[in-house]
Parts: sequence; structure tokens; C-alpha cells
Amino acid sequence: MRAPTLAALAASGLMALGGLSACSSDDSAPAEDAPSAEEVLAEAKTTLDETSGVQVRLATDDLPEGVEGLLGAEGVGTPSPAAFDGVITVRFAGFEPEVPVVGVDDVVYAQVPLTTGWSQIDPAEYGAPDPAALLGPEGGFSSLLTSTEEVEVGEQVRGGTDNRDVLTTYTGTISGEVAATIIPSAEGDFDASYSISDDGELRSMVLTGAFYGDGESMTYTIDFDDYGSSPQITAPE
Repeated sequence: MRAPTLAALAASGLMALGGLSACSSDDSAPAEDAPSAEEVLAEAKTTLDETSGVQVRLATDDLPEGVEGLLGAEGVGTPSPAAFDGVITVRFAGFEPEVPVVGVDDVVYAQVPLTTGWSQIDPAEYGAPDPAALLGPEGGFSSLLTSTEEVEVGEQVRGGTDNRDVLTTYTGTISGEVAATIIPSAEGDFDASYSISDDGELRSMVLTGAFYGDGESMTYTIDFDDYGSSPQITAPE
């Protein structure tokens, strides 16, 4: 039988708290063997860093008017080596094209609109990050988990296929310096919310703040699924 993970222990500890009788002297006291919220986030980072592959979807509905930047991304990736194969949607020069991209070996290839074949690009020119780097153990999505401050445990919700999974939410803040590893123009503090399964998988993160440095707040939602997949990502020919 698989040993319970930190996230599972955290969930069971919270459920135990909810079942304390009214005569308890301190209903808010955490279970002695329950991991801290920071420990749960650290475990979720390790789980994401060590998976063989994962499906990622990033989206926003409120990119500020007139700002050129990342609208969405969807694809599969591997943390080690960091690689990504999918599609990104950017707002650039008045257009919002969906661009097939492959990020591998620190190079990003794209099928640029109005051109043929694959080209090497600098995604920063389009207001987008290197999608492969976002999956790497250093400076990617997983690093946000262990850089989050003032972490608090939130509600438990159902999620996953047919709502079979129990997800626990964790909230906190990250600095603009940390958020800039995702979008380089990020400034100021950001609100962060994470949903983590009882087996330690980060299923979603929601980040809210001024990603494009103009003081106007917006939100990116990033979903993670299909942990343990084995995508074969290579440079396009």
C-alpha cells in the first residue's frame, strides 16, 4: 500500500478538525501530525518537478486593453529536461494569433503567422515567456509554490474526472520579483491560490496582479493534468 503523502495527511488533519466535538477546548488547534501549508506546497513542487510529463493550460480573460502579451497556452511538457510542445496565443501588433511552438534545449521554435515552416524566436518579443522554462525546477511554475508567503489553508473542493478528487486550496502572496520569472514585466505583490490533490499534485494555480507593469491588475489561471505522461518532445525539422 502506498504511504500517505504530506498533502493526504494535511487533508485528513483538516477533516479531523471539522469533526471535533463542541466540548473541545480548542477547535482551531491543528492535528499534531499534520504537515504545515508550506510543507504541502514544497511537496507539490517536488511532485511537479519529478513527473515524467504533464499537460498544462494557461488562460486569462482580462489582459488589459492595448497591452501586448500572453493570452493563453496549452500543450504538454516535461520538467527535466525542460521542454514544451503546444500552442500559445498572444496579442501582438493588433492580432491575436494561435502559434504552434516547441521549446527544447533552451531554444523556442514557432510557426510564425504569414511564414512557412518553423523559425527560432525570442518569445520575449511577443510579451511571452519561454514555455519550456516555465516547467523547469528553477524559476518555473513550481518555484512559485516555495516562494509564496503568508500561506493559509483554504477550503476543500471536488475536482478532476467526475469530481473524484479531493483538492485543498492554499492562498498566499508572491513578490513581483518572483512573478517576473513568469512574465518579466510583472511588478508589485501578487495574490496566489493553489489547488492541490490529496496525493500531492498541483492541479491549478491562480495568479493576480500587475503582470504588465502598468498598475492594472489581471489574472492568469494555470491548470495541470495528466501527471506521469511521457511526451517525446524534440526540435522540429
